[in-house]
Amino acid sequence: MKRLTVLLATAGLLAACAVQAPPPRAPQQTQPAAPQPAAPRSLTIMTHDSFGASEDVIAEFEQVNNVKVVVLKSGDAGSTLNKAILSKNAPLADVLYGVDNTFLGRALAADILEPYASPALADIPDRFRLDPQNRMLPVDYGHVMINYDKAFLQEKGLKPPASLRELTEPQWKGMLAVENPATSSPGLAFLLATIAAFPEGSAYDWRQFWKDLRANDVHISPDWSDAYYTQFSGSSGKGPRPLVVSYATSPAAEVFFSEGKLSEPPTGNVEGTAFEQIEFVGILKGTKNRDLAEKWVDFMLSKRFQQDIPLQMFVYPVLPAAEWPDVFVKFGQPPAQAFALSPEQIDQGRERWIEEWTRIVLK
Repeated sequence: MKRLTVLLATAGLLAACAVQAPPPRAPQQTQPAAPQPAAPRSLTIMTHDSFGASEDVIAEFEQVNNVKVVVLKSGDAGSTLNKAILSKNAPLADVLYGVDNTFLGRALAADILEPYASPALADIPDRFRLDPQNRMLPVDYGHVMINYDKAFLQEKGLKPPASLRELTEPQWKGMLAVENPATSSPGLAFLLATIAAFPEGSAYDWRQFWKDLRANDVHISPDWSDAYYTQFSGSSGKGPRPLVVSYATSPAAEVFFSEGKLSEPPTGNVEGTAFEQIEFVGILKGTKNRDLAEKWVDFMLSKRFQQDIPLQMFVYPVLPAAEWPDVFVKFGQPPAQAFALSPEQIDQGRERWIEEWTRIVLK
């Protein structure tokens, strides 16, 4: 009986222990891994060598759109367009920037661009919108014109020329440097200015003007750098000639790049010699990043990018709301008037005009 009591007590104690034992631990749940951000896509911009934009401006676009912007510099505007045309069946880029109105007709005729009516166009003046189908949208504009060396003219007792025609007069003999229109964008723009000023069929046409310039010892440089830095006598150049074909914003650039050494530009602009250039951006056919290309075009027309343009490329933004830097306000104002030809006129005559100019001036 005593043995039975001990057994029952032991059984009861074991039962109590069994009841109080902790329940088995449930298997641990594995937390799902946090989703990894998508790798940035790549957007390639084909452009001329003079393209510039601040790093923080580009970085802002990249961050907002999770994209890496690749800038493919391809020579001057003409060379860049040639490369885009030659690669049309296997595009090297998504977006083309830097074609100006001197090559606009050729770009449109080559059928390498897709239409895109950016909402930002609503804020851009109509005079800059030269393609009704919006294959190329205006971004900036500038003026090729003759600059003069203020100190040189003052020393010689000369006033700046009052017109293009005056450049053929004896007092300006051996004083002008221009660029070859076959190899230089400002050279071509200046040739077009003379064609607009002295139209074909007039009593004194552009051909006669260039014959007279040649007789007056005009110097022909292969590019802007040679003309401005080697032939021009202005502060950035050490040459013998006080007149050079450059840009309306060159005086402002002289002050800006002097880093405080100059409070006034040593150069000025000759009124009545300007030709207006407008630069465009467009989406290349065959892009696999059409959505990003549209966003880039919108970005180039936004106030953020437009206000960055002047001190990066020394041209004017097409957006009227974009503020200009002080050095532009003081020393980089556009000319009062500028010569112009339509893209159709330029496209129809450009190659012939260059050939005729070469025969007249270089042979």
